[in-house]
Amino acid sequence: MTDSSPTEHPTRRTRRTRPRPRATVGSVLGEILLTLGVVVLLYVTWHTWIGDAIVQSEQHAAAQALADQWANEAEESPEASPAPAPTQGPDEVQAIPVLGEQKHAEVFGIMKVPRFGTDWQFKIASGVTRPDIMDRGEIGHYPDTAMPGAVGNTAYAAHRWTSGAPFDPIDRLVIGDAIVIQTKAGWYTYRFRSFEYVQPSQVQVLLPVPNQEGVAPNGRYLTLTSCAPKLNSLERIIAYAVFDEFTPASAGPPASLTAGVGA
Repeated sequence: MTDSSPTEHPTRRTRRTRPRPRATVGSVLGEILLTLGVVVLLYVTWHTWIGDAIVQSEQHAAAQALADQWANEAEESPEASPAPAPTQGPDEVQAIPVLGEQKHAEVFGIMKVPRFGTDWQFKIASGVTRPDIMDRGEIGHYPDTAMPGAVGNTAYAAHRWTSGAPFDPIDRLVIGDAIVIQTKAGWYTYRFRSFEYVQPSQVQVLLPVPNQEGVAPNGRYLTLTSCAPKLNSLERIIAYAVFDEFTPASAGPPASLTAGVGA
């Protein structure tokens, strides 16, 4: 008897699997370096944009809170304002109050520059050390220079990147721009005049008359210093300004904070 059932002859295709490439020391090292590169890029991005934006926002809010505190204190006790310094110079028509010596890291002022935006304001502390002043996003005041409103040179330093980058927009200043320093006494308005790029060792920019060694000051100057180019310390960018006017706290914010500048 013949078996009529069909005979099956399976024809299975055998799939050849390609051998997986073996990991080599070079490929593993390349992957590690690529991962580290991504991490570094994220870190730089954080510090350059995200971190700075957060610190800037915090510092702007802290500066505004301090300004509000001074305004409240002035309303409660008007007599607490600092006594004005004696008039200096034959053309003076108003006595200008000058703060006394400040303790290291003590916050005594707020800097505002309309050119940088209506919200741009940072606290000023005595000293230019990094951990306790500049790395906190504050502007440092060179302790051996004049106080705001005093005859001589009042000089300041701040970062251009990281830690809120207060002086990031320093190179946007235009001749005549207001640089305003607020203290409990009121507002000191200086007007920007010029830039200069110097080596870090050229500290003569901090002299009572900038760059004029041995010359007694007969005016009121302001000097801002920061790094240039922005991401390194090869040079310093210097911005010079001269005193314009003082506005007492009792008179309210000066017109220099809002007039004549499209930030």
